[in-house]
Amino acid sequence: MHVKAQARVSLSCQRCLQPVEETLTLDRWIRFVRDEETAAALDADGDDDVLALGGRLDLQELIEDELLLALPLVPRHGQCPQPLPMAAGEEDLDEEVEKPNPFAALAALKGKPKS
Repeated sequence: MHVKAQARVSLSCQRCLQPVEETLTLDRWIRFVRDEETAAALDADGDDDVLALGGRLDLQELIEDELLLALPLVPRHGQCPQPLPMAAGEEDLDEEVEKPNPFAALAALKGKPKS
C-alpha cells in the first residue's frame, strides 16, 4: 500500500514558545504480511515498511500514527519573530564580576584553633 498524506499543524516553538506552523508530509510504502516473524525477516531486508496484519486494518489509525511519527522532535522557527529574552543584559556580558570564593569561609574555619 502506498500512503501519501499532508497536514499542517500548529506547534510551540521550543526557543520562543510562540506558535509555529509545520507541514507534515508522508510518502511511504507499506507491505502487509500475516505474522510478526515474516514481518521481522522482510523488514530487515527491504526499504519498505513491513507490518503484520492481524485482522482488520484501521486506515485512519495507521495514517494518524505515521503523521505523529513525522512530527519534528524539536519544533522551532528558522528565525524567531521576536528577540529571545536573555538572563543577563548584553551590557552585563562585557563586565566580569569578581565573585567571592565559596571555599574561603571554610579555609578561614580550618585555620582557627579548636577551643
